[in-house]
Amino acid sequence: MTKCIIRLTLTKAVAIVFVTALCSVGLIRAQDLKGPDTLLVPSGNLTLKALFWRPNGKGPFPTIIFCHGSYRITDTIITPEQQISSIGSLFASKGYIYFALFRRGVGLSKSQGKNCADLMYDAFIEKGPEERNIIQLQQLETDQLQDMIAGLGILRKRKDVDTSRIVIMGHSFGGSLAFLLAEHEPGIKAVITFGASGYSWDRSPILRARLISAIRNINVPVMIIHAQNDYSTTPGYSMDSLMNKLNKPHLLVIYLPFGNSPFQGHNMISLGIEVWEKDVFKFLEENLGN
Repeated sequence: MTKCIIRLTLTKAVAIVFVTALCSVGLIRAQDLKGPDTLLVPSGNLTLKALFWRPNGKGPFPTIIFCHGSYRITDTIITPEQQISSIGSLFASKGYIYFALFRRGVGLSKSQGKNCADLMYDAFIEKGPEERNIIQLQQLETDQLQDMIAGLGILRKRKDVDTSRIVIMGHSFGGSLAFLLAEHEPGIKAVITFGASGYSWDRSPILRARLISAIRNINVPVMIIHAQNDYSTTPGYSMDSLMNKLNKPHLLVIYLPFGNSPFQGHNMISLGIEVWEKDVFKFLEENLGN
């Protein structure tokens, strides 16, 4: 797969309409299909919860395991439940199992363990940005990774999951986590990230170095997505450049600015489904095979 940068034409006015409306579009899709099941996922001494969308039929089905971003307990503008619900039924309607694990301290698992975003915030307040970066990387390499490995373990035991066609998809912090999970689990089929490290890449040298190391060890196709008005598109371009040098299969997609703020651009995954839907499913069709 060669490098490809796509810029879709989207006027600012239309983008703003998408920001206010597309969450409801995703929820309408969710209402058209059977709602998700809730699965329990043991992770160490914790019991996490995951939402599980499944297509009609016996399967086995290609499967998406989703790594959500970091959310503080007090976050209310976009919650992980809203983000996940807006896209889960879409993938099920296209013939994919969609498995969204709420990691420790977040959403449906908020009573289980410590919230990583709160840990990072506390470290920043108490000791400054360098300590925040240290805690972020520690969480990515330990507790957060452990939770996702536990989720994969549950999926691989299910008869309706095609274990040869599991794709890791991640957003923001979860995009960084997706790279580490793919490095740890070479049996997965592909990786898709939205805004991976969009906020932290320019702020954390240790995270940059760790993601570069992970990319060197990943050999499956990777799709990297940013809106042009993400907090930063530098991680996408940097990863693209490295993967070109290493001749690794990948696709970089930079969309025109979505909405009217970096926050909206960064959260295009749930606010702008119709922007990326066609490209993502084309990537999946090309790389998962029959």
